[in-house]
Amino acid sequence: MSKEEESKASEIIARLDRLPTWAFNYILLGIIGIGELFTFFDIFNINVSFVQTAVTLFHVSPAQAAPLLGPVVLGNLAGYVVGSLLLSPIADRIGRRDMLMITMLIMGLSSLYNAFAPNYINFLIARTLTGIGVGADLAIVNTYVSEVAPLAYRSKYVSAIFIFSTIGGFLAIWLGLLFTTPPAPFPQGLPIALGGSGFFAVNGWRVMYIIGAALALVGLALRFRLPESPRWLVSKGRISEAEMIVNLMEEKVTSKGYKLPSLPSFIPVYKISKTVPYSEILTNSSYLKRFVLLVVVWFLAYTTVYSIAAGLTSLLTAQGYSPSEAGMVSAIGIIGFVLAAVIATLLGERLERKWWIGIGALVTVIGGMMIALTPNPIIDGLGAIILFIGFNVWVPVAYTWTAESFPTRARTSGFALCDGIGHLGGGLGVVYITSVAVSLHSTVELFGLIALFLVISAIIAMVAGHYTLGKRLDEISP
Repeated sequence: MSKEEESKASEIIARLDRLPTWAFNYILLGIIGIGELFTFFDIFNINVSFVQTAVTLFHVSPAQAAPLLGPVVLGNLAGYVVGSLLLSPIADRIGRRDMLMITMLIMGLSSLYNAFAPNYINFLIARTLTGIGVGADLAIVNTYVSEVAPLAYRSKYVSAIFIFSTIGGFLAIWLGLLFTTPPAPFPQGLPIALGGSGFFAVNGWRVMYIIGAALALVGLALRFRLPESPRWLVSKGRISEAEMIVNLMEEKVTSKGYKLPSLPSFIPVYKISKTVPYSEILTNSSYLKRFVLLVVVWFLAYTTVYSIAAGLTSLLTAQGYSPSEAGMVSAIGIIGFVLAAVIATLLGERLERKWWIGIGALVTVIGGMMIALTPNPIIDGLGAIILFIGFNVWVPVAYTWTAESFPTRARTSGFALCDGIGHLGGGLGVVYITSVAVSLHSTVELFGLIALFLVISAIIAMVAGHYTLGKRLDEISP
């Protein structure tokens, strides 16, 4: 960049940082959110529907579903890692918007493949391919929202997108209960469930993946309306394009009745980098330290997250619950998932990012023990809601924390490294937990083991984690 361009670039970043509210039409939040609705529909789909998949496609009993689930979840998360590490950095080169459409296309086609998988191997391959799209998409979405959201509300808007994610999880659990489990008296099951006989008794799980493919198609069509991130445009020296978008953002803010504050101090904008984005992180001591910390935090925490999100129904079935009863615990718990996103949206900016992981770990332990220690179905349901709040309330805040921790020129790559490698922990942890679930002597042991990983993660984050709340992105990560 010339000195004039560098000055203009710093001015554009300052104009972005002074915006007091969301500066696009709120429909753009919905456009991004619909994509995340599909992503989490896919993640939670397998929670309830896999028991029927195992019985009808793999020809095993419901109690034998858990050992088969481990490799499938590991394959999905291995794909997640591949997509996150190989596809996400492309967004640092060609832009956030274009890659968001590519990742959604991958997810939709893979979900359709899943729906027509003829055997275990093809089912595993389809889950792995879906994971490739999901891994890249989550990294790019959280980077994009963090870059366009106002300084004081980055976590709020990442959490607002997460609300759509929870709706996707809610739909996946309840539709899975409707289409893939036999009817049973409430609260042991869903009285109107269709999975006991006829078409849905064999094909309910296939219907679930077809629904997922349809949601992905809608998300893809809507994403054509997204503008590019001005911060990314500045990082590539495309100053006039960035200024055009920022002009529109300022016009939108003033049309809402807000007065633009005075410009903050100018922060020098890093010159255009020709290096591989990963080298920006791995060769810089500050970013390398953050990377190591965040990888460990996510690696441990994702074992808890995916053991519950993808495996709770199968794990409870392995502990002697009926498929309908185990599915109902998950279905009631998903209410807590939605509540977690609302809590994070309303309160996420009140505390430093890292403290939320500790709060989530504590609430997870409380919810798990409520389910484990009481045979009362009402207490089980309440415990499930608290459990789902616990293992989810910290996630969107930690997404924000991770995106803030790396510079614009390598932000998607940094997020992808932490989140992608972290998912290896989730995959390996779920394989371990599902393999020992049948041999555990009690549900207390099961939930104690699941929660332990998040507790350790929280301790590490709270002791060693850095501070980012209320700071400008280019101040945190120049």
